Amino acid sequence: MAYNKRQHLLDNTEAIRTLFQIEKENRQPSGEELATLRKFSGFGGLKCVLNPVKDLSDAVRWTKSDLPLFPLVRELHKIIFENSTDRNQYRQYYNSLKNSVLSAFFTPPEIVNVLAESTKDAGITPGRFLDPSAGMGEFISAFNNQRTVEETVGFEKDLLTGKMLGYLYPESTINAEGFENIRETLNSYFDLAASNIPFGDVAVFDPAFHASSVIAEKMATGAIHNYFFLKATKTLREGGILAFITSQGVMDSQKNQPIRNWLMGECSLVSAIRLPNNLFSDYAGTDVGSDLIILQKTAIKTVS
Repeated sequence: MAYNKRQHLLDNTEAIRTLFQIEKENRQPSGEELATLRKFSGFGGLKCVLNPVKDLSDAVRWTKSDLPLFPLVRELHKIIFENSTDRNQYRQYYNSLKNSVLSAFFTPPEIVNVLAESTKDAGITPGRFLDPSAGMGEFISAFNNQRTVEETVGFEKDLLTGKMLGYLYPESTINAEGFENIRETLNSYFDLAASNIPFGDVAVFDPAFHASSVIAEKMATGAIHNYFFLKATKTLREGGILAFITSQGVMDSQKNQPIRNWLMGECSLVSAIRLPNNLFSDYAGTDVGSDLIILQKTAIKTVS
């Protein structure tokens, strides 16, 4: 089934409306409201939200294919504006949403469930689980269902998505902020880090990495997918497992050789699988080359 922009936009808008209603009434969501929140699928396949909608004349700047979505995007703006305390908060919410267009391609749950079952079959029973780019919690749900996880920590940079995630997984520690803000006290802490991480030449500000004398660490701040690999590896205990879905550039790009050298100095390669380019077509509206990379952190440190 082809990705339906209109339906996804309607579902996302209704989820945001529901979120604001729950917060306004300062209560826990009902079962029906939780179902509405779970329909939220992010804005990775909805670049139309970047278009201007200040007044009707802005419609001439829209593409013909996206023009039918103009009134829906205006409604989205209206809901966020009316539920913000002031114009600054409105801009904060909407800018966060717009920034997520570059990275919010949520993973089909079937893929995550297979990954979780595969790690279980391999005898991996994590007690402390990290998802550094949690989206709507598909990885959190799949691994928590194994019932070996005692502590789950998730990071989700989009503010509205992070708020929804907190209601969906109240027993987990959900941080509505970027993964770069994780505390150093959580280094060497987790048994497993698994996620569909963001990708692209998006710079990340991390003082520790910028000041590092290690070339790979300094280099990683220039591309968010490289940064997530190195940062997450540091959070793993010895023997911990990292399982990331990422762009093919991590494995293929010649300029990424220092990144790969760093990872192989810290980890052993468990598995690397090239995924179909249409993996996210129906669920997130994009065709992108992706890999599933699984690493195990070792005690041997060879990168200087």
